[in-house]
Amino acid sequence: MGEIPSSIDDTIALLNGQNYVCGRDLGTVAFLALRLGKPLFLEGEAGVGKTEIAKALAAALGRRLIRLQCYEGLDAASAIYEWNFSAQMIAIRTAEATGGADRAALQSELFSEDFLIRRPLLEAMEPHAEGPPVLLIDEIDRTDEPFEAFLLEALSDFQVTIPELGPIRAPEPPIVVLTSNRTREVHDALKRRCLYHWVDYPSFTREMEILRARVPEATDALSAEIVAFVQSLRGADLFKTPGVAESIDWARCLIALDTVALSPEVISDTLGGLLKYQDDITRIAGAEATRLLDEAKARLATAG
Repeated sequence: MGEIPSSIDDTIALLNGQNYVCGRDLGTVAFLALRLGKPLFLEGEAGVGKTEIAKALAAALGRRLIRLQCYEGLDAASAIYEWNFSAQMIAIRTAEATGGADRAALQSELFSEDFLIRRPLLEAMEPHAEGPPVLLIDEIDRTDEPFEAFLLEALSDFQVTIPELGPIRAPEPPIVVLTSNRTREVHDALKRRCLYHWVDYPSFTREMEILRARVPEATDALSAEIVAFVQSLRGADLFKTPGVAESIDWARCLIALDTVALSPEVISDTLGGLLKYQDDITRIAGAEATRLLDEAKARLATAG
């Protein structure tokens, strides 16, 4: 089991060891969340690496990653547990066929842990041999206020209640990471329970470091052109601005095509690896791609 890092620099190095490149600001809030045992609330545009930090922490610390993917209509029961009704029905029919246990004993058996299906929150509250897991509550902004209120209580006490079994409290609190794409505002009461950090698009230098870590087979020259073009693209009027995840995907597409340098033709052919909406692809393909590429190359020439 990996030990909790003892300093900000150790935290940054821990994440770097999993090819997660972060600045000192994010390294600081991650260290404090680990040291103080507080949930870490990460907000920012999609694709900037919020989910990846939970994965990197779990891998670096040798902990299990438990992910609760949020969606509209998610309720507390779906996040905690459900009963295995099909197994319960089989047990009832077996008992009836064999003239088995009395009704009270059968009911007690049916609502025991043997028939319990554990969902992410319950799994995160239970003991794990390797230590408290990393609980990723992903895209909390997709849920509604009642679920937020429930989550506020669960994260305050690190305890959930199953009516048939009673309260279940975590022997050690899990490492909690919440993410939000800010499609709506999350209630202040939940944010106050957490350490907060806005994950922004990286600088040119940081994004170059990320590409070197994630796509080491790309040359520095090609990586520089990719980053410069993507950062110019982020200034365009798009429905969905590409994040770092898209930069990485696009770089891998270009490497698969043995691309040495960007050209308007290559960009138009591979925009589907970078942009995810047809209106955006139509807007950028052709003359606009040429203009943005020229702008990117001019920036590189000036910087060089």
